[in-house]
Amino acid sequence: MKGQFVSRAACALCATLALFATAPASAQQKIKVGLMLPYSGTYAALGNAITNGFKLAINEAGGKFSGREIEYFSVDDESEPAKAPDNVNKLIKRDNVDVVVGTVHSGVAIAMAKAARDNNALLIIPNAGADEITGPMCAPNIFRTSFSNSQPARAMGKVAAEKGHKTAVTLTWKYAAGEQSTGGFKETFEKGGGKVVKEMTLPFPNVEFQPFLTEIASLKPDAVYVFFAGAGAVKFVKDYAAAGLKEKIPLYGPGFLTDGTLEAQGDAAQGLLTTLHYADALDNPKNNAFRAAYKAAYKTEPDVYAMQGYDAGQLLAAGLKAVNGDTSKRDALIKAMESTKIDSPRGPFALSKAHNPVQDFYLRKVDGKENKAIGVAIKDLSDPAVGCKM
Repeated sequence: MKGQFVSRAACALCATLALFATAPASAQQKIKVGLMLPYSGTYAALGNAITNGFKLAINEAGGKFSGREIEYFSVDDESEPAKAPDNVNKLIKRDNVDVVVGTVHSGVAIAMAKAARDNNALLIIPNAGADEITGPMCAPNIFRTSFSNSQPARAMGKVAAEKGHKTAVTLTWKYAAGEQSTGGFKETFEKGGGKVVKEMTLPFPNVEFQPFLTEIASLKPDAVYVFFAGAGAVKFVKDYAAAGLKEKIPLYGPGFLTDGTLEAQGDAAQGLLTTLHYADALDNPKNNAFRAAYKAAYKTEPDVYAMQGYDAGQLLAAGLKAVNGDTSKRDALIKAMESTKIDSPRGPFALSKAHNPVQDFYLRKVDGKENKAIGVAIKDLSDPAVGCKM
């Protein structure tokens, strides 16, 4: 009898071990998400907002998919393109993440996209708008939930031309995001009958703006278009007002000029017009719920970066739900992500064939501590995706 008992117990143990041996690994392991974002320097606040928004969306989706919990691996990219290859390869090759999420700086994002292509790694970009990523660098495994750099700029170029401005000066940091933004503005402004009379740049993240402000005052254009974000945007807006230019020459920019920066910019930002795919006071059910949930979770108001991170989380969650959390089903995961329609706080949007949002761009005006939408600058604007052969 004792031998029979041992034999039965051994058989039960064998059956249990066999069950675990044949169970798919995906049912036992956590889903690894690599967050490669700026957590220090000029763009630190942006990186934190994106992270918060992403995690909020994942938590709202239940925090796990078919029993698989999410495990996060974080890398501070420091907005340093030179460090990007090593940083992204740590996540892909050392940590073996299932998906990489990042980043803000376009130069860093280009290096991330190259690594994603080389390693067939799934990449979701929640901010960096480098046109190349949905152009010649496009790939089935690369997605973006924000914009291409030229998109909001094209909207503002159209607005400036419609306002009757005939001449403009542009100013930006000399890097991909800024140059593509000012290029987009120039394209639609000049198509509308205007002329960009001077294109000025300075090295990133230099914030010594005085020589440029002096030249703008001398040129006396009808309008000025700039691309700055984060701490640089704060200083430029304050310096522009302090130089006495705000009341003389209208200042325009994409929404990053005043998003997440209004408290620091103070009175200098009041009345500024920007164009972006989001505005603080958009009155739709999804945005109202998002803003309430974000404020409850993080004790602060969300901005466009938080919203883009949130939609990156929503996009990943849609894909994971479609494959029941099994990240080994890459083709089905990608197909689900590229075909989903995101119910976004910005308004519903779908992805283009190049995996970039097709979306409305709002004309916004700074009113108090809000970027309020005062109209739609351009509807259903798609990224041109020049050179994309996907």
